[in-house]
Amino acid sequence: MKRVFLLGFMGVGKSTLGRIAAAKLSTRFMDFDVLVEQYQEMTISQIFSQCGEAFFRKIEHDLLREVVQTETDFIMGTGGGLPCFHSNLEFMNEHGVTVYLKAPSSAIVERLWNSSGARPLIANKSREELSAYVEETLQVRSRYYEQAKEILELDLTSSKVLNAGHLVQIIKRLEQG
Repeated sequence: MKRVFLLGFMGVGKSTLGRIAAAKLSTRFMDFDVLVEQYQEMTISQIFSQCGEAFFRKIEHDLLREVVQTETDFIMGTGGGLPCFHSNLEFMNEHGVTVYLKAPSSAIVERLWNSSGARPLIANKSREELSAYVEETLQVRSRYYEQAKEILELDLTSSKVLNAGHLVQIIKRLEQG
């Protein structure tokens, strides 16, 4: 198994689908946000509020390279912004396989509206503000996400198992090629 990096906007299911796919493929799943929290001994929200986004993005950059130097054979759910800063996307494409988990912005907004408290970039936004934020941020980030080696169009109304099954098929195909 290669290094597989799951890209996509927050809330699309990178961690959930990654865990299911890793179990089906008998490989390890790594949640990059959890790695950042362990590395800094702070939650993502604390890092943002106490140190700022620029510091957070630098930690992401450094930790990504450290993980790739020491680890192989994994599926990693990345943070939503990770591919968009410090040449991280190019680095992931050079050292593994990237898969963009793509979902419609309206479905992302719906999912995030029900879980916004745990996400520092969207905490305390009204539904209208959240919708505008998702639209604007997705427009900027899409140019990075679309450079992934594979794109999986998700139906967020489908079961997690079905979407993870499609992800497993993509990973198996990439391993053969």
